[in-house]
Amino acid sequence: MLKQLGKMGFSSNVMYAMGFGSIGLSVATWAISLRAEEAGMDRADRWGIFVGQWAPTFFALGAAMRLEEQWGGKGRHKEMENRMDEMREPMHVG
Repeated sequence: MLKQLGKMGFSSNVMYAMGFGSIGLSVATWAISLRAEEAGMDRADRWGIFVGQWAPTFFALGAAMRLEEQWGGKGRHKEMENRMDEMREPMHVG
């Protein structure tokens, strides 16, 4: 899925921007609903919460895509394991 999003032109920075944008959109939909609808605060709160729930998804996708961009997927998994093994070895001071 991450590779497909990358092919579609999305990057981790775009996902982070969408996360912050959804926070702003959440506040905007809450304010607009509060003024435009007669349902009152309850309806406005529901709209704000509904849109606000998108932010964690975008941030999680951004973090996953950042890892994909840095490590390049499964092909580099072995390289990462080797580096971790090197870090675990005790340092020998001569």
